[in-house]
Amino acid sequence: QVSLVESGGGSVQAGGSLSLSCLASQDTYGIGCVGWFRQVPGKEREGVAAILPSGGTTYYADSVKGRFTISRDNAKKTVSLQMNTLKPDDTAMYYCAARMGGCWSGWGDRRSYTYWGQGTQVTVSS
Repeated sequence: QVSLVESGGGSVQAGGSLSLSCLASQDTYGIGCVGWFRQVPGKEREGVAAILPSGGTTYYADSVKGRFTISRDNAKKTVSLQMNTLKPDDTAMYYCAARMGGCWSGWGDRRSYTYWGQGTQVTVSS
C-alpha cells in the first residue's frame, strides 16, 4: 500500500509558475512509475507527466512539453512537478499517482495506476 499526498497548488496569473510536490509513504525508488494527472469537471483525467523513480526517465504530454518538469528525490520520498509559463488551460485539479509497473507502457493511462493522492487545485487566470 502506498499513500500519496500532494501539495503546492494555488492560483497564479498566466505566464507564472507553480511547483507541486507528491510525498509518498515509502521510498519512491521502489515504486515503478509515478505520474501527475489533471482533471477538470466534465472531462477525463489526463496524464501530464511521469517519471521512473529508479532511473529518472521522464515522460510528458505534448501539451506541457517544454513548460513542465517532473523530478524525483528518492531520499525525500518526493516527486515534484515544476510548472512554468502556465496557461489558463492548465487550470485543473492535479493528482499524483503511482503504480508498481514501469512507465514505458501506457504511462498516461489513468486506469493503470493503483495509488492516488487526494489532489491539489491549480488555477491560472488570464
